[in-house]
Amino acid sequence: MTLLRKTALALMLSGLVATPALAGHHEGKEKAAGTIVDVAAGNADFETLVAAVKAAGLVETLSGEGPFTVFAPTDEAFAKLPAGTLDSLLLPENKDQLVSILTYHVVAGKVKAADVVKLDTATTVNGQAADIEVTGGTVRIDGATVTATDIKASNGVIHVIDTVIIPD
Repeated sequence: MTLLRKTALALMLSGLVATPALAGHHEGKEKAAGTIVDVAAGNADFETLVAAVKAAGLVETLSGEGPFTVFAPTDEAFAKLPAGTLDSLLLPENKDQLVSILTYHVVAGKVKAADVVKLDTATTVNGQAADIEVTGGTVRIDGATVTATDIKASNGVIHVIDTVIIPD
């Protein structure tokens, strides 16, 4: 199967997951959140992230018990990458680099926004530390601005960021 077909299939499958990422109230009842992958797949702003997670072979891991904290870049964040970068990362021969980048967006444990603001750094799943800076009401992780926080998942929490962060 070609990369284009795999990506298209991943995007189509992501639309089949019913749990919205920003689920709040459903006729007065809180809907149970799915896994981090389910929640991301249920939100149109994370189509590129979901495709990248699938290409990296991380669906099973991020659907596992966790807990995990994911700093999730939106599709707009991925669009900020230099032209051709994402296409290159999605190639099978660049899987290790893609895994390194994606796991740099993940912290072991459930770190809610109230905890994030108390940190200067966070050790990511890929083993490197990401810098955290809090200025006024704005939180940045390695220069990416956190735009939404504490999106619940059954195996952790998602914080939305506006830029893809790249490990050293």
